[in-house]
Amino acid sequence: MSASLPSLPQIDSCLDDADVHLAPETLREMFWQMLLARRLDERAWVLHRQGKIVFHISGIGHEAIQIGAAYAIRAGYDYVHPYYRDLALNLALGYTPVQFMLSLFGRAGESTSGARQMPSHWGSRRLNIVSGSSPVATQVPQAAGMALACKLRGEDRIALTTLGEGSTSQGDFYEGLNWAGIHHLPLVCIVQNNIYAISVPLERQMAVPNVADRAPMFGIAGVIVDGNDVLACYRVVKEAVDRARSGGGATLIEAKTYRPVPHSSDDDDRSYRSREEVNAWKERDPIVRFRSYLLDKSILTEQEIARYEARARKEVDAAQADAEAAPYPPPQNALGAVFAPSNGE
Repeated sequence: MSASLPSLPQIDSCLDDADVHLAPETLREMFWQMLLARRLDERAWVLHRQGKIVFHISGIGHEAIQIGAAYAIRAGYDYVHPYYRDLALNLALGYTPVQFMLSLFGRAGESTSGARQMPSHWGSRRLNIVSGSSPVATQVPQAAGMALACKLRGEDRIALTTLGEGSTSQGDFYEGLNWAGIHHLPLVCIVQNNIYAISVPLERQMAVPNVADRAPMFGIAGVIVDGNDVLACYRVVKEAVDRARSGGGATLIEAKTYRPVPHSSDDDDRSYRSREEVNAWKERDPIVRFRSYLLDKSILTEQEIARYEARARKEVDAAQADAEAAPYPPPQNALGAVFAPSNGE
């Protein structure tokens, strides 16, 4: 009989007891970043339904874990290897709404690939955001390699990577975390578990109840967090980052969340889940929960939230206008070099 897995810490919520000590101004900034990401994401859906863009893959519902992670690292110093849903994370790190809109429209000036890559394939040399690939989970061994480089150089940088729970079925996930465990690497791996790998539910994808149950097999720390609670997410990621930076090794974080929208603009989620399930999860919307907390603590007022909404609408409108006004890149650019110049974005 095999030995039972060791129990993992379960972090439920910080929004009830506020045991994360952040300045009110920081909490307001975190709310703003979540709101901007949501409104930008919602606009992308509208643009797709209007036939103005051809594809969108959404991060709606994932804002809490992404913003919690962004505020737990040293932005622009640590390495970040994101995945396609990480709109909120990338915005918080310095990616702009205009850059996102240019990628949606495939227009000249798009910074990650010169408009040759699909949208949401983030990358910025300036921000230490490493360009991702379409094959899922490839970022895990790559991030482990970056973490190894940091260790060999004697730097106190860490590498943070994210993926969905569907990607944990790929061999790259196991190889990357096995490497991190063997070499005691400064790596933080965040799995944003939204229950469905496209249309495949969790129980048909893995035989253990939690992704983080696998952490002991790699010899690394494993934590489960409420992925719709931004303060709980911040606390857990900050602890993992501090552990990595101080030489304590890697951490596998599983953020339990949900996507209330289809997998992508090409998906019809009505074929595999009920509207009752979706509506039940909408009651745990991370932005609504954080908004209520900030109002209850008198950190924000309804008037300030209204101003944030107006500001978000203005920024999203401006980003869309700039992208629509930009020309398409010359066709011959498709034949250009794959790698960016040394002074590139």
